[in-house]
Amino acid sequence: MLFSTLVATLFAGFTLAHPHPDAQGKRQTADVIYACKNPNHVAITFDDGPYWYIWDIVGKLNDYGAKATFFFNGNNFACIYNKDLMNGVKFAHDSGMQLASHTWSHADLTTLSWDQVHDEMWRVEQALQRIAGVQPAFMRPPFGNFNDNVLAASAARGQRVVNWDFDSGDAAGASPEESKARYDQFVANHPSTLIALNHETHWSSAFDVLPHALQVLSGAGYQLVTVAECLGQQPYQWVSAPQTPDDSWTC
Repeated sequence: MLFSTLVATLFAGFTLAHPHPDAQGKRQTADVIYACKNPNHVAITFDDGPYWYIWDIVGKLNDYGAKATFFFNGNNFACIYNKDLMNGVKFAHDSGMQLASHTWSHADLTTLSWDQVHDEMWRVEQALQRIAGVQPAFMRPPFGNFNDNVLAASAARGQRVVNWDFDSGDAAGASPEESKARYDQFVANHPSTLIALNHETHWSSAFDVLPHALQVLSGAGYQLVTVAECLGQQPYQWVSAPQTPDDSWTC
């Protein structure tokens, strides 16, 4: 136990660092993923949480035997260190959902410096290490915006960048009827795979659109899996035991 704790601590130290490009300025860049690789897989994703609807979203997913991926912020609509929300994050993780990074404050990373991008990344990574004992292998840039600086920072942190090939439209103001119609049209066309963008912070997405999406997607025979599963990859770079909250766990 002591050895595993020490290893996790050392890994955490590496992930909290802000690595810099080499002297020649040559930087490896992360892959950008827009679609699943495994046929008949649908990866439903939720951005901008954790939020108060997480319990209901995960509960509905569990009812269908479905998995999803949550791209969490640290301090966007709510603080990830709120006790109830930390329990929601744990509930999602314990239910087999994938936890991933959506950065700390949902800033447009393309407007930030190298160090600022790393700061946005490591702070939410630290929160997920603390709360669930996981170091995410995937991140989604806010607004889906990235440049070479963002991709290089992601690669330096050992993460792949995930966007989407289907947007429910909830963040852009689509009505629940419009979002459900988009899912219906997808099922009617029946393409091989899907990475679906939704937002955890919209009541209608949690209580109206998601139940409909689960019904039509499962009815069409799709496997409802995590992003990592639909790509045949591991969801985390490493895992360890969750930590005990203290006064430093603040936003």
